[in-house]
Amino acid sequence: MTFDEFAGARLQAVLRFATALTGDPDLAKDLVQEVLIRVSGRWQGIGQLDRPEAYIRKMVVNEYLSWRRRSWRLIPSGMSSHITGRPSPDPADGYIERQALLAELAKLSRRQRTALVLRYYEGFSDAEIADVMGCTRSTVRGHVFKALTALRVELDRPLAATAASEERR
Repeated sequence: MTFDEFAGARLQAVLRFATALTGDPDLAKDLVQEVLIRVSGRWQGIGQLDRPEAYIRKMVVNEYLSWRRRSWRLIPSGMSSHITGRPSPDPADGYIERQALLAELAKLSRRQRTALVLRYYEGFSDAEIADVMGCTRSTVRGHVFKALTALRVELDRPLAATAASEERR
């Protein structure tokens, strides 16, 4: 399979994965673009792997986790509200709870959010998550536990009330 064939067949799945990680479709596109630029130059080796998509997902995770260390990737203060943790006003009442949940997810650390996405969105086991994140299984369980605990504490309040009060601000 050539790089172009792989990108055509699997790009949407990788983008969905990156969007779940970042919580922002535009940021996910940037993240995947940077990874695919590096992959295209090394496709001869990556394309020969048993599971090239798993390798690329690991590259996406590593790139996402390393972005916080790069000072040149500063997000201007007026950018997307879900990056800053404040839910954006949404005229459709049906989306209020989703917005509140996204805001709470945005408050988690990158490693915690990554562990949750890999566990609940991708369905990975602790061992697979540990392999992708480059840590131990117990560390993965710790990240998931802390993230779920933080979400439970924040979500004890009704979601709709939380979002509505945030919208009025």
